[in-house]
Amino acid sequence: MSDNTSRGLKVALGIAIALIIGVGAYTFSLYKDSKATQAQLTEQREELRENLGESLAKLNVAIEEKGALTSDLEAEKVKVEELIANLEQAELNVKNLRGYQSKYNRLKKQLATVMAENDKLKVENRYLATSLDSTNVELANNKMFSDSLAVQNSALADVVESAAVLNTAKLKAEGVIVRNSGRIIETDKARRTDKLKICFTVTKNSLVTPGDKAFFVQVLDPKGNVLGANEAVIFEDQTVNYSMISSFNYEDTNLDICEYLGKANEDADFAEGNYKVNVFDRNRLVSATSINLE
Repeated sequence: MSDNTSRGLKVALGIAIALIIGVGAYTFSLYKDSKATQAQLTEQREELRENLGESLAKLNVAIEEKGALTSDLEAEKVKVEELIANLEQAELNVKNLRGYQSKYNRLKKQLATVMAENDKLKVENRYLATSLDSTNVELANNKMFSDSLAVQNSALADVVESAAVLNTAKLKAEGVIVRNSGRIIETDKARRTDKLKICFTVTKNSLVTPGDKAFFVQVLDPKGNVLGANEAVIFEDQTVNYSMISSFNYEDTNLDICEYLGKANEDADFAEGNYKVNVFDRNRLVSATSINLE
């Protein structure tokens, strides 16, 4: 083999070795770059997953408050959940990750708009609730209240209707002796009592229309028996047994009334013990008292 040929082979071999080393170095460099890129993509995907998880948590909190925009919030939640599921299944590369990051950015803007509107409505609702509480306090001070501003008028009408009733004050019962002259003497002795005197004051109520009215007076003896007429009257499926009817003409002013209940039998005395007196306006107990005869 000539010297020229030998030198040519050596040069070719050197070039080949240099190429192999160069290709190896380039390949190793590409491998390092690929590993670095893969790590970076994994980190970015994890960051995107965390951001989506935080958005989902905020949505869940807002949905649990059951506000006016609950349906809108639930729709946004579905979008976030779908994006999370797709992100988990997608091939990890730069193109895919950029696509999902772009979707997240758009979804983030939509979510921010919905959450801001939801927060605004919550503030307005709290303001309305505070206003309603103040209104209820004011109405309560005037014996009128409503469950909500939306039904205030109807509730106010109900309150006025329920307040348009007559009441009594200073209900008192006592045993009395009735002289032939008409003179009446108070007594607490059962055997000397001729009648039971029951007095009360019908108090003024401007909501009540003047005119003829009536209360039902019920007197119970010590054994619980109804004295007097002992007749039954039914109001709204409720029965009231009364001793007498106290009729009067109400003229929008306080009215003092006294009624007298005699013995069931002129030859029999009132029994000793405690007597209960109840005054009813229909089936509504207006006032009650008691008297003890010895």
